[in-house]
Amino acid sequence: QVQLVESGGGLVQAGGSLRLSCAASGRIPSTNAMGWFRQAPGKEREFVAVMDRNGMTYYADSVKGRFTVSRDNGKNTVYLQMNSLKPEDTAVYYCAASRVMGKSSQIWYDYWGQGTQVTVSS
Repeated sequence: QVQLVESGGGLVQAGGSLRLSCAASGRIPSTNAMGWFRQAPGKEREFVAVMDRNGMTYYADSVKGRFTVSRDNGKNTVYLQMNSLKPEDTAVYYCAASRVMGKSSQIWYDYWGQGTQVTVSS
């Protein structure tokens, strides 16, 4: 089992920045990728970004150049730095853990956090 806890969400004006954190505990060695997903009201949950165990990162086109995934191995924490935020970035953001690297589909993710709300005002 892997437990994931997100934090760092909040209300920000368009053009602002937020940094989300995802603290992992439990059977972390079984995790080969940490992903970020989001779900806006009335929409399906969608892929945002993923960082593999080897440090490779992949981003959705909608956030490329604005969002950055990083990690602190000593703290077992993954971060999502979000810059130049837009109202359309408003969503509940989830982190998730996968045993498979480089996947954007939710079906590959075994463990999920509870989510953190990000609201971007115009």
